Amino acid sequence: MNQPEITEQHLQEFLTALIAKERSPITMRGYLGDIRLFSAWYVDTYAEPLTFDNLTAAAVRAYKQHLLNEPAKPKTINRRLASLAAFADWARQAAYLKEANPVVGVTKVSQAPLAPRWLDHKQQAALLRTVEKEVQIAVQRYPRLQVTHLRDAGIVYLLLNTGLRVKEVVGLHLNDVLLSERKGTIIVRQGKGGKRRQIPLNAQARKALQDYLDVRPQVSVDSFFLGQSNCGVQEKTVQRAIKRFAEAAGMDDISAHMLRHTFAKSLIDKGVTLEKVAALLGHSDLSTTQIYTTPGEKDLEEAVEKLED
Repeated sequence: MNQPEITEQHLQEFLTALIAKERSPITMRGYLGDIRLFSAWYVDTYAEPLTFDNLTAAAVRAYKQHLLNEPAKPKTINRRLASLAAFADWARQAAYLKEANPVVGVTKVSQAPLAPRWLDHKQQAALLRTVEKEVQIAVQRYPRLQVTHLRDAGIVYLLLNTGLRVKEVVGLHLNDVLLSERKGTIIVRQGKGGKRRQIPLNAQARKALQDYLDVRPQVSVDSFFLGQSNCGVQEKTVQRAIKRFAEAAGMDDISAHMLRHTFAKSLIDKGVTLEKVAALLGHSDLSTTQIYTTPGEKDLEEAVEKLED
């Protein structure tokens, strides 16, 4: 008896299991998207629907080879294999898949570690000059916009000086930000994995946050950064603010996560130990932080230029 094809109903059951395991929304969307891509490839390649019976190691290896031929990046291929492995694990537990996980034994694609993208010192300076210029113009010419501009400036300075994730920025409450003339601390109550951590604030970050607090509307909402209608700011608002400043500074494709990378790289370049950088970033594994010791494109260019010295 032929087994019915894998349908959206099965994917919804898989999604329910992921929710029960408290996987992040990004992870869950990625898993489902990767499985749909594999299913579409299977139908196109074999001219038959994907079932649990034909979810085999041979099919997974053929799919891996297809991705290599495209060519997809090693990171992309390994992520899609991981998604299939998670789906197969669930299918076995749900008794849909009778055989062993077909992804086990399919080797990952190896790759040299790639450094994340970050801003060098000149780019950081250019970005901050633009931020300060826009704030000054708003305060002098457009008073009604000064709250928004001081908020956005505070976000940029906060990211560059603390390395917070966007989710952590929008999740800050008023009592999570402790400011005084000589000291300051950010308390992240629910970081990635539910971990709590405290991050000291330097003078630059303290000033930017205090400047925003001085004009922040006095409302009952407890969110530190306020958006439209005096509700808590959203992640897309943070990303738009950074993009606006970056474009005004003549830079493209700058994201909040790149500012987090910049914070970490700046610390490493100044000789701060991996253990301290990991603690500030909220990493539980030093191997995650180790990536910031990998030379970036600019580092390699400077190394080659030393030949001319």
